[in-house]
Amino acid sequence: MIQKAFILSTGDELTTGKVVDTNANYLSDKLHEIGLDLVGVITVGDVSERLEWAWKTAMEQADVVISTGGIGPTADDLTTETVARLTGKKLWFDDASADKMRRLFESGGRKMPENNLKQAMFPETAVIIPNALGTAPGFRMAVAHKNHVSHLIVLPGVPREMKPMMEQIVIPWLVESRGHDKVHLSQTFQTYGISESALDEAVAGLIKPEEARVSFRASFPQISLRVSVEGPPGEAQTRLDELSQRVRERIAEFVYGEGDVTMEEVVGRLLTERHLTLAVAESCTGGLIGHRITNVAGASNYLRADLVTYSNESKTKLLGVSEDTLKQHGAVSDQCVLEMAAGVRRVAQADIGIATSGIAGPGGGTAEKPVGTVCIALVADGFKTSRTYRMWGTRDWIKTLASQVALDWVRRYLLGLPMGEGLFRR
Repeated sequence: MIQKAFILSTGDELTTGKVVDTNANYLSDKLHEIGLDLVGVITVGDVSERLEWAWKTAMEQADVVISTGGIGPTADDLTTETVARLTGKKLWFDDASADKMRRLFESGGRKMPENNLKQAMFPETAVIIPNALGTAPGFRMAVAHKNHVSHLIVLPGVPREMKPMMEQIVIPWLVESRGHDKVHLSQTFQTYGISESALDEAVAGLIKPEEARVSFRASFPQISLRVSVEGPPGEAQTRLDELSQRVRERIAEFVYGEGDVTMEEVVGRLLTERHLTLAVAESCTGGLIGHRITNVAGASNYLRADLVTYSNESKTKLLGVSEDTLKQHGAVSDQCVLEMAAGVRRVAQADIGIATSGIAGPGGGTAEKPVGTVCIALVADGFKTSRTYRMWGTRDWIKTLASQVALDWVRRYLLGLPMGEGLFRR
């Protein structure tokens, strides 16, 4: 029976801070979804002695240990040989895995370096986990360790390879191996416009600990609230539905979507459902709004244009912003963004125009318009509005927050909701 899990993230690039460990966050989330208790996470570099310590520690604490990284073709990829040494297993060569690697290289017109064959070596008793997107297969194996059996799961460190392997092969196996027929269900609410502390206060006492687990995750600039239940299939679903409705009624004004959904996905769905088009004019956000919108498949059906008019000259020539407006009010003003939104809507022949202009910093601010001043405007048939915000944080935070507010404005307009006076309820 598998109940407790441990995550190992390996690689010098992680311990030196060169790469952010997104794998551990992803795996933690997936393990939580299926009801496994995550005991801990260890990040360890490519040093044999440290790897051995990390594996021993994890195996002592958990029924299943999931590692990412360290199974590449280079000399510093030590995970497979470390596992073999710790478990007392010999390495064996899998011809099928080697043939797949050769075909993958040949399909790209390249000759495979011989050191890639290292990735076809596995400890005895290991079950291979195929990698459809790369050269490094994973594997799993059961090992008797002290007074219990620990299942070791080794996956590549490349997220685009690891995630499909986890979702298509590992998670179904883990669910089957839990040893009970209970299901673990959850409902996630994506919120914007309320801080984590205020969200906690808003739902305090709404759900009793024995009914479900309520958890929060802050991922700037949004906050997720998750309700998780466990029990027999029918009973668990009924309970989750009832508790989710309680949450909706309490925080409806801040919920922009349910499930694993982004603001841009919600905006895209609403535009598609209403058969409306959007055009964007950006200054301080530098194309970030358009980038987020086009991250959603099918964006070409509703995004007509995204013009980054960073200079005053481009604002006048491309969008028709009046030179008098720029002289009297400046580029960072309600008057300017209103003309930008109207201009991009006209030029692109779109139903809705949204525009941003501001001072992202760290320099360029004044006493009247300090760093973080951002103006946003939305123009549509018979509708126009603008507002000046005072945002905070570093340059990238201000840009991200401005893009989130702009997208939320589009969402609110499409739903007939008020734009809101402030950024957050604290």
